[in-house]
Amino acid sequence: MAEMLLDTALFPLALTLGAFQIGLFIQKKGKHPAFNPILIAIALIIPILLLLGYPMESYQAGTAGLSWLLTPATVCLALPLYEQGKVLKKNLPAIFAGVTAGTLASLLVVLGLCRLLQLSPVSEVSLLPKSITTAMGIVLSQQNGGLEALTTAAIIITGIFGAVAGTGLCRLLRLHDPVSQGVAFGTASHVVGTSRATELNPLTGAVSSLSLTVAGILTALIFPLFL
Repeated sequence: MAEMLLDTALFPLALTLGAFQIGLFIQKKGKHPAFNPILIAIALIIPILLLLGYPMESYQAGTAGLSWLLTPATVCLALPLYEQGKVLKKNLPAIFAGVTAGTLASLLVVLGLCRLLQLSPVSEVSLLPKSITTAMGIVLSQQNGGLEALTTAAIIITGIFGAVAGTGLCRLLRLHDPVSQGVAFGTASHVVGTSRATELNPLTGAVSSLSLTVAGILTALIFPLFL
């Protein structure tokens, strides 16, 4: 079966898009943060690949086009920034302060846990950029000797956790202000969390878009200091 599918170049792409569409359908019907389309797609794709014995290398090669689109797709985040420009300008000092504190906390906690668990330096490099968008995190990891697969997994897990648990954590910590929620989602769970923030409130989504951008830039600047 796997040999036959290997001759079908579009199989990885069709499987990925199909699984994601199923995830979107379940999300619309379920209307719950746990029904995240990315999480559902992962839960569908992995068993299918294992069941068919389909090589992971072939799957990655077949979906390389989607990976390439990650970087230009990030530019779309500029739209909510433009729409909420006036409100964002009024809250810029608070947003930058929150993003800076969140970025430093993320890097320090990851580094501290890596040292506590006695993980290798390669693992440290791979896990440090867990809270920024995949396009930036992979580059930082590769340039400093990290493992691309581990970095990607850490970023995806972080984003999905933020999207699923973010709303509950905001309630628990009494973050009811849209700006505060946006800073939390964008700084901690990048694009995936931002998609959830946009569902909550347009302003929350705009602040989250700005926060993930600033968090990515700050991480890139501070990252060498933690190596």
